[in-house]
Amino acid sequence: MNFGDDVPAVDAADVPQDAYLLDVREQDEWDAGHAPEAVHIPMGVLGDRAGEVPRDREVYVICRSGVRSAQVTVALNQAGWLARNVDGGMKRWAETGRPMENGGDGRPYVA
Repeated sequence: MNFGDDVPAVDAADVPQDAYLLDVREQDEWDAGHAPEAVHIPMGVLGDRAGEVPRDREVYVICRSGVRSAQVTVALNQAGWLARNVDGGMKRWAETGRPMENGGDGRPYVA
Protein backbone atom coordinates (compact mmCIF):
# COMPACT_ATOMS: atom_id res chain seq x y z
CA MET A 1 0.00 0.00 0.00
CA ASN A 2 1.58 3.26 -1.11
CA PHE A 3 0.28 6.53 0.27
CA GLY A 4 2.55 8.66 -1.88
CA ASP A 5 2.67 12.38 -1.19
CA ASP A 6 -0.57 12.38 0.81
CA VAL A 7 1.19 11.50 4.06
CA PRO A 8 3.22 14.16 5.84
CA ALA A 9 6.47 12.46 6.77
CA VAL A 10 9.82 13.06 8.42
CA ASP A 11 13.00 11.00 8.42
CA ALA A 12 13.75 9.24 11.71
CA ALA A 13 16.96 11.27 12.01
CA ASP A 14 14.93 14.50 11.92
CA VAL A 15 12.36 13.74 14.63
CA PRO A 16 12.76 16.52 17.22
CA GLN A 17 14.23 15.51 20.59
CA ASP A 18 11.13 16.61 22.52
CA ALA A 19 8.60 15.25 20.02
CA TYR A 20 5.47 13.31 20.98
CA LEU A 21 6.44 9.97 19.42
CA LEU A 22 3.58 7.49 19.07
CA ASP A 23 4.71 3.88 18.58
CA VAL A 24 1.89 1.82 17.05
CA ARG A 25 3.66 -1.56 16.88
CA GLU A 26 2.59 -4.72 18.68
CA GLN A 27 3.68 -5.49 22.24
CA ASP A 28 6.44 -7.96 21.26
CA GLU A 29 7.94 -5.42 18.85
CA TRP A 30 7.84 -2.73 21.56
CA ASP A 31 9.43 -5.08 24.10
CA ALA A 32 12.33 -5.84 21.73
CA GLY A 33 13.31 -2.19 21.39
CA HIS A 34 11.76 1.27 21.32
CA ALA A 35 12.64 4.94 21.56
CA PRO A 36 12.99 5.92 25.24
CA GLU A 37 10.46 8.76 25.08
CA ALA A 38 7.91 6.98 22.86
CA VAL A 39 4.31 6.37 23.88
CA HIS A 40 3.12 2.86 23.06
CA ILE A 41 -0.43 2.48 21.75
CA PRO A 42 -0.70 -0.50 19.35
CA MET A 43 -2.49 0.26 16.08
CA GLY A 44 -5.25 -2.24 16.88
CA VAL A 45 -6.33 -0.42 20.07
CA LEU A 46 -5.69 3.15 18.97
CA GLY A 47 -9.38 3.70 18.21
CA ASP A 48 -10.21 2.99 21.86
CA ARG A 49 -7.26 5.00 23.21
CA ALA A 50 -7.17 7.97 20.81
CA GLY A 51 -8.15 10.28 23.66
CA GLU A 52 -4.68 9.73 25.14
CA VAL A 53 -3.00 11.33 22.10
CA PRO A 54 -2.57 15.10 22.52
CA ARG A 55 -4.29 17.38 20.04
CA ASP A 56 -2.31 20.48 21.00
CA ARG A 57 1.03 19.38 19.50
CA GLU A 58 2.41 17.54 16.50
CA VAL A 59 2.33 13.74 16.74
CA TYR A 60 5.12 11.69 15.16
CA VAL A 61 3.88 8.16 14.37
CA ILE A 62 6.33 5.25 14.15
CA CYS A 63 6.11 1.51 13.47
CA ARG A 64 8.67 -1.02 12.24
CA SER A 65 9.12 0.22 8.67
CA GLY A 66 6.62 3.04 8.12
CA VAL A 67 3.61 1.26 6.58
CA ARG A 68 1.33 0.93 9.62
CA SER A 69 2.38 4.34 10.89
CA ALA A 70 1.47 5.87 7.51
CA GLN A 71 -2.04 4.43 7.86
CA VAL A 72 -2.31 5.81 11.40
CA THR A 73 -0.95 9.20 10.31
CA VAL A 74 -3.64 9.50 7.62
CA ALA A 75 -6.37 8.49 10.09
CA LEU A 76 -5.19 10.91 12.78
CA ASN A 77 -4.93 13.81 10.33
CA GLN A 78 -8.43 13.07 9.00
CA ALA A 79 -9.72 13.08 12.60
CA GLY A 80 -8.22 16.48 13.41
CA TRP A 81 -4.76 15.74 14.77
CA LEU A 82 -1.54 17.13 13.31
CA ALA A 83 0.45 13.96 12.61
CA ARG A 84 3.58 13.02 10.67
CA ASN A 85 4.77 9.57 9.66
CA VAL A 86 8.32 8.62 10.64
CA ASP A 87 9.74 7.39 7.32
CA GLY A 88 11.51 4.05 7.60
CA GLY A 89 10.12 3.42 11.07
CA MET A 90 12.16 1.89 13.87
CA LYS A 91 14.45 0.23 11.29
CA ARG A 92 15.54 3.70 10.14
CA TRP A 93 15.55 4.96 13.76
CA ALA A 94 18.12 2.28 14.65
CA GLU A 95 20.14 2.87 11.45
CA THR A 96 20.55 6.54 12.28
CA GLY A 97 21.80 5.75 15.78
CA ARG A 98 18.85 7.24 17.67
CA PRO A 99 18.58 5.97 21.28
CA MET A 100 16.70 2.75 21.99
CA GLU A 101 15.80 0.77 25.09
CA ASN A 102 13.88 -2.39 25.90
CA GLY A 103 12.17 -4.02 28.83
CA GLY A 104 14.84 -6.64 29.46
CA ASP A 105 18.55 -6.95 30.10
CA GLY A 106 19.55 -7.62 26.49
CA ARG A 107 20.49 -5.16 23.82
CA PRO A 108 17.45 -3.43 22.23
CA TYR A 109 16.71 -4.36 18.62
CA VAL A 110 14.00 -3.87 16.00
CA ALA A 111 11.82 -6.97 15.85
